[in-house]
Amino acid sequence: MKREMSVAGSFYPAQSSEIERYFKHFTQVYDANFKLPQLQTKAIIVPHAGYIYSGFSANVAYRVLAQSHVKTFVIIGPSHKVAFYGASMCEYQGYETPLGELPSSQELFLKLKESFTFESLQSAHHEHSTEVQFPFIKYYFPDAKIIEIVYGVIESKEISAIINFLLELQDVGIIISTDLSHFYTLEEAKKLDSLCIDAIEYLDINKLHDGCQACGKIGVEAMMLSAKLKGYHAKVLDYRTSADASQDSSRVVGYMSACFV
Repeated sequence: MKREMSVAGSFYPAQSSEIERYFKHFTQVYDANFKLPQLQTKAIIVPHAGYIYSGFSANVAYRVLAQSHVKTFVIIGPSHKVAFYGASMCEYQGYETPLGELPSSQELFLKLKESFTFESLQSAHHEHSTEVQFPFIKYYFPDAKIIEIVYGVIESKEISAIINFLLELQDVGIIISTDLSHFYTLEEAKKLDSLCIDAIEYLDINKLHDGCQACGKIGVEAMMLSAKLKGYHAKVLDYRTSADASQDSSRVVGYMSACFV
């Protein structure tokens, strides 16, 4: 069973050449204005909107992640369309992308299934929060294997337990997917998003619940709990809003990327 593409042609281009053009453009623009942090990380937070809006932020994080030697990735994202309790992990053999198929890590799948309780809801895996990460992984890690976890109603400590388990494994990376505030004015969005960004940067759980409106806040909090436990600190890599691409400041969505070292 393969995980077929569900948002190719909408959230990201359906043609490999167009995806590569996006990534190269993001890299050129970044390098013309900034210096990429030289960090070793196994865990990142990335956004999941259309590449035209959030791809730049995500690209920074994947370039930093590519400086490590991670071979297998677990992508953890919120369910936007299917309501359910718990977290879902399906036994896919591979994940389709326009750049080629990403194989599943059957070994890691079995380890997770033996250690934790998962749902297996295929309908929940037609999910853009995880899928938009697949082309980035295939591009920057051509030989990588992946596991996709989509969560519904669940306590952050349950996701954190999974992350703690994964951080103990060699060559396994963790990708937490979230956008920030949705459909406020640019001024309002920046105020709300600053609460999320400061909370992540200082691993302040209380501040995360003081107005942060990230759609993947459960996953973010889980990563923060694990980072605190493991002695990691967070580095915010990029922040922007949809207004940077659309020039519409009346209804914007916020995006950020970060890594943990």
